[in-house]
Amino acid sequence: MRSYVKFETPKEVADKAYEAVEIARDTGRVRKGTNEATKIIERGTAVLVVIAEDVDPEEVVMHLPILCDEKKIPYVYVPTKKDLGKAAGLEVPCAAIGIEKPGNAADLINELLNKLGRKPVEVKEEEPAKEVKEEKPKRARKPRKPKEEEKPAPEKTTG
Repeated sequence: MRSYVKFETPKEVADKAYEAVEIARDTGRVRKGTNEATKIIERGTAVLVVIAEDVDPEEVVMHLPILCDEKKIPYVYVPTKKDLGKAAGLEVPCAAIGIEKPGNAADLINELLNKLGRKPVEVKEEEPAKEVKEEKPKRARKPRKPKEEEKPAPEKTTG
């Protein structure tokens, strides 16, 4: 077990975590990658953070469990970054995923947290999308007249 892995995740819980990422990817909002996960943890908008156990070097994700504990954000480990990337809809491995808006995965996430003995998350109601104002077409600009070349000032004669 890696130094940053604070607890062992049962296989059934890890499978639910992959599934939650897939559902949230399609119906909510997930942030892919360690940097994006770190941002939403620091902002306090993460609902769940999923961290791969096979990250090398460990320093890449080592700070995530500490940050999550400070901000009281639940997190779970999954065995491989390859499967985590696939669950997030990526063709490349992914060390960490932050679920920002769970969408239809809210119940699954709470079930997962119950199995880990953690407090269920409160899912805030989605704010209605703001209406997008229709942009007026921009008027075509008149072409600029070329500047007249500056004429040199007449020389002063002394005399």
